[in-house]
Amino acid sequence: MNDCIFCKINQGIIPSEKLYEDDMFFVIRDINPKAKLHYLAIPKNHYKLFSQMTENDQANLGKIIKKISEIAPSLGLSNGYRLIVNQGEDAVQTVFHLHIHILGGERLPV
Repeated sequence: MNDCIFCKINQGIIPSEKLYEDDMFFVIRDINPKAKLHYLAIPKNHYKLFSQMTENDQANLGKIIKKISEIAPSLGLSNGYRLIVNQGEDAVQTVFHLHIHILGGERLPV
């Protein structure tokens, strides 16, 4: 997508420090953090909603979630973390490329 900020980060058009990267996704810091530690896990394949995923996207998303659990300690999240995926405008999805918010580094409110 030509106007997608996450696609541009993935392509290196917009610079951003990638804290983790593999062939399926990358992790960056959120520029508007809602917790002491707030990261974004961003699939490299562009789609907005779960309903737009292909079967391959679905399989990769499971692998991404598993990998988040493996890299969490290196991100400072050894005491736990919260995953959030906003879906659509009512959920305040502001970038229309599916991404997973990873929040932690402190005790989060319920």
